Amino acid sequence: MTFQHYLLGLFAVANNIPALPLFMNLCRGAQTPVQHRLCGVATASSLATMAISLFIGAAVLDFFGISIAAFRIAGGLLLVSSGLSMLKSSCDEADGLPPVSVSRMIPMAVVPIAIPLTTGAGTISTIVLFAESAHTMAGLLRIGGAICVMSVVNYLAFYYSPAIVRFLGRTGMDIFTKIFGLITLALGIQFIITGLTAAFPVLH
Repeated sequence: MTFQHYLLGLFAVANNIPALPLFMNLCRGAQTPVQHRLCGVATASSLATMAISLFIGAAVLDFFGISIAAFRIAGGLLLVSSGLSMLKSSCDEADGLPPVSVSRMIPMAVVPIAIPLTTGAGTISTIVLFAESAHTMAGLLRIGGAICVMSVVNYLAFYYSPAIVRFLGRTGMDIFTKIFGLITLALGIQFIITGLTAAFPVLH
């Protein structure tokens, strides 16, 4: 397979579009240096996950006895929790609360923003399959190059998302959060359904 095939395959499963609403909600009210730090943490976590998947992804899952279906169900449960939190939140309530500390923001930038929203079970399984089909070092290098390009694209999307927060304002951001909270909730449920279907084919 060519570099373009790998890049298009990753773009379909490793883009951070589903993560942007939650990331924007996390960045709301944070100082610009903190927003940039969260951007770097989320991107680096996603990049590290993809790199691990490329070289030892299948071995890690086998070592812990974790199937792709189980990983997808666990990710779905995380998304359901995040979606419910977004639906319940509001700008007025957020203004009355003390600012969230950076030490609490950073874990959220890793889970669930980087994993599983940006780099989830679909991404891991895709990269593992790519790695198994690449029988040469040149093939692995092409996959690694596609991962790096995809990480740059994700970084730019994260980096400019706080500007959208400022553009929307309080009311716009509140509406945006509610809408995408519902989408995040539905996405989590879909993850769970897909995982259960894979784990129990009789349910299909």
